Amino acid sequence: MNTFLRTFGSKKFGYHQIYITINKNRQMIKTIQSLQTLLYNQKTIYYTPKQIGACVTLIALGTVTSCNEDHISAQELNWSNHGALCAFDSKSIRRGYQVYKEVCASCHSVERLAFRNLVEYGAWSEQEVKAMAEEVEIVDGPNEDGEMFERCGKLSDYMPGPYANEEAARAANNGALPPDLSLIVKARHGGTDYIFSLLTGYCETPSGKALLPGLYYNPYFAGGAIGMPAPLMDEQVEYPDGTPATVTQMAKDVALFLAWVAEPEHDERKKGGFRWIMAITIATLIAGYTKRFKWASLKARKITYSKF
Repeated sequence: MNTFLRTFGSKKFGYHQIYITINKNRQMIKTIQSLQTLLYNQKTIYYTPKQIGACVTLIALGTVTSCNEDHISAQELNWSNHGALCAFDSKSIRRGYQVYKEVCASCHSVERLAFRNLVEYGAWSEQEVKAMAEEVEIVDGPNEDGEMFERCGKLSDYMPGPYANEEAARAANNGALPPDLSLIVKARHGGTDYIFSLLTGYCETPSGKALLPGLYYNPYFAGGAIGMPAPLMDEQVEYPDGTPATVTQMAKDVALFLAWVAEPEHDERKKGGFRWIMAITIATLIAGYTKRFKWASLKARKITYSKF
């Protein structure tokens, strides 16, 4: 057992002693307010009440994180879009969309992704996306009679979810609500690495650890117990380009696809930034040349006036 003692306080609000006790299985933070006469002549660090609260919060969060033995950090991989001049792998995005459509779309949605985004930033042609949108039935309306109706999807529609509402989603998943995957890469620490590690990290429950019914062991998930079973299996999908559909390959493709969904303008943003850097560099060189060889001579001239 490791025990740390910090003494905080102020002359106005009194002294505070914060004991942080770290056990193997639990963490406990106790705050004890003592009398002002305590440690009066000892070397004490003085803080305001706001600083005390901030210190307690940071120490507590660090303690809880360090003592969680059921959670491990995601493994870092070298993704195609990492780097100042790197872009998404369009072939991998297409394969990832296929994995999402055939596997993930039965429970999860991407409500912030429109079909037109697949054309504007993706690796699909307009004809392909139109055919994909027409396969989806969209509830629209009301019509002239005030009734809702169904129609085929179009490019301006957003991709519909698998459930009509949150209650239906919970009812179909034993009370759990499958999260929307539109921004899941940005919403989780580790981003794409976390998604890949989570999909490939399912394993047998270690001895001495019991899980509740309906939960599965995954050390990359916070707490180690996740309600989603392993979604991927070898040869679960058939890639048109002949790529072997292993669990690792499918996890890589769908993780990269979700990273693209979270930021479909990624490649255009980098291209625009590179253009601006080049333009600013050229403008800086021209300005320096003008100042050095053109303006300097004009500035050094002396104009004299003579009386007639």
